[in-house]
Amino acid sequence: MEFFHRVTNFPFMSLRKIWYAISAVLVIGSLVSLAWRGLNYGVDFTGGITVQATFPTTANLDAIRTGLEGLGYKDAPVQNFGSSRNVSFRLPANDKVSSDQIRAQMTKLLQGIDAGAEVQQIEVIGPQIGSELRTGAIESLFATLLLIFVYVAIRFHTWRLSLGAIFAALHDPIIVLGFFSFTQITFDLTVVAATLAVIGYSLNDTIVVFDRIRERFHAARRLPPQEVMDQSINQTLSRTVITSGATFLVVLMLFVFGGPVLLGFSTALMVGILVGTYSSIYIAGAAALDMGLKAEHLLPTAVKHPIDDLP
Repeated sequence: MEFFHRVTNFPFMSLRKIWYAISAVLVIGSLVSLAWRGLNYGVDFTGGITVQATFPTTANLDAIRTGLEGLGYKDAPVQNFGSSRNVSFRLPANDKVSSDQIRAQMTKLLQGIDAGAEVQQIEVIGPQIGSELRTGAIESLFATLLLIFVYVAIRFHTWRLSLGAIFAALHDPIIVLGFFSFTQITFDLTVVAATLAVIGYSLNDTIVVFDRIRERFHAARRLPPQEVMDQSINQTLSRTVITSGATFLVVLMLFVFGGPVLLGFSTALMVGILVGTYSSIYIAGAAALDMGLKAEHLLPTAVKHPIDDLP
């Protein structure tokens, strides 16, 4: 299946410095926002209490917020999930109150608003567990980057492509994290999962482009590297547009219809797909080109066996 009726001939590599500048602005802006505003960590990382409840009819979110304020829980985020009858809200951690006491307290509050309300689930996460989860998320990210470097270096026999893949793998999650820092959307474990998925998605697209680059270098060894890179990217462009477009539409549906529960997950994936699609071309491939990638770096070196002297 082809998106374009004929193979395109866009001069991608001649525009790479413009995209370098765009990426630099996005990455630097993301790092500044992360240092200045930080992330709005969810209960998974900070510790706290998550309450899920259901109502027989549409839940009155304003009444719930008012009731929580009366109990001393100011600015507690209250939101629907799944439907207008289901409600989820997050409370700060309180070591002096047990989960049974919280359940009784929340049941009394909600049934005071609607007698048919029921508390479905209460999840209590302590600060120590949240800290461990945050450390584990950071470790998993670094382990992923290390394995990517080793995998690409072994598969393509050159550190140039491997470093290009690492630059792209770092570029994408930094911008995703910067977006969450700037918008202050809740950052929880589902967003961590989505960020790791973005790295894998971007790497998959990068590997497809790298495979075609290697094939073109084999078939056209005498062409300038920049021309070979442009040909390779144009030949995979239909596949990139179709795959990224279809994936983005699916994630967009999650964003529109998934409700607050899937908001962070779907947002991270949407931003990651957009950023990861162009980073496979203008970060991974372009960086390898600027590091001096040539045909001989991708072609296997013939092993010369010495000929024994004849007797």
